[in-house]
Amino acid sequence: MNDTSWGAPPSAGYWGSTDRGPSPSLGGDVRPGSAGPVHEAGVAAQTRPMPIVPPSGGDQDDRDEGAAHLRGPLFRDEQEPDIRPQESAPEPASPQAPKAGKKSAGRDLRAAIGVGLGLGAVILASLFIYKPVFLGVIVVAVVVGLWELTSRLAERKAVKAPLVPLALGGAAMVIAGYARGAEGAWVAMAFTALAVLVWRMSEPPDDYLRDVTAGIFAAFYVPFLATFVALMLAAGDGAWRVLTFLILTVVSDTGAYAVGWKFGKRKLAPRISPGKTREGLLGAVLFAMVAGALCMHFLIDGGKWWQGLLLGLAVAASATLGDLGESMIKRDLGIKDMGALLPGHGGIMDRLDSLLPTAPVVWLLMVVFVGSA
Repeated sequence: MNDTSWGAPPSAGYWGSTDRGPSPSLGGDVRPGSAGPVHEAGVAAQTRPMPIVPPSGGDQDDRDEGAAHLRGPLFRDEQEPDIRPQESAPEPASPQAPKAGKKSAGRDLRAAIGVGLGLGAVILASLFIYKPVFLGVIVVAVVVGLWELTSRLAERKAVKAPLVPLALGGAAMVIAGYARGAEGAWVAMAFTALAVLVWRMSEPPDDYLRDVTAGIFAAFYVPFLATFVALMLAAGDGAWRVLTFLILTVVSDTGAYAVGWKFGKRKLAPRISPGKTREGLLGAVLFAMVAGALCMHFLIDGGKWWQGLLLGLAVAASATLGDLGESMIKRDLGIKDMGALLPGHGGIMDRLDSLLPTAPVVWLLMVVFVGSA
């Protein structure tokens, strides 16, 4: 929509009235049926006597002076109109117009920081006070994430992924992974997929294959990947392993956000997530590698600083890919956020996008570097 569509008067030129015909109030030669000049006094000019203008040197002068009178402001009280040229006041700047060259953070930082601190306090308290409580936090996050994902699939794509077997199977996966290890998680995943197939049979066969495929995808994407956090938690120093996993993922996201917002120019994947830049990715790698070296040296028994560098590099890569994967899903669904449960963050799935694919990466590297005990 161009500027002219905002309703500019068609008879008004840049300097006011564009009619240059003779003024009827000055005795000019006006033919019947011809249009006179448009003047600003409007109805007031018809209800009050016009001031007498003395002749001053010919028709051209009369026309110019009369035009000056007619273009003056409205009469106020009984005073003569001010015939001095009026300077147009500058239009006030719109309060919503963004300042040139100023970058926007793109979200409510106060709300995001407040919610992040609250979640961090709950996680740390449950992680170091009693491990099963933190296991319950994982289960709640998984169930809420599944609800957000299946709700968006139903709203935007009319895909009916059955939530009940997914929620029950997802909780079983996390608990089995903590109690029985990887074998227990795989068994729970297999039974969850079978439950999705059977549950969907209670409805008409139309789009059966589509719905069960979406259900099995949801089971793998949310609860199965989250089970690797439970596998880390089951180790003797599981609380410190989970804390390292959380720190590295958060630091990677923070480094990408801060560096990309300040220095980002070259797009990383413009068709998937236009806000991400290559400079932001470098910031994620740098921040995560430094944090990884510190965490492996100070928090993990038997860990080496150089192992932390490799761990940080892998976390930056997996967190970025996870973020892009979630962006791809949301772009396909035509939504900005998966939910609105967390002010400043979106939904639970908008916070799990980097954590879920990073969990198996950290678990595997921890097993390789320091073992699974």
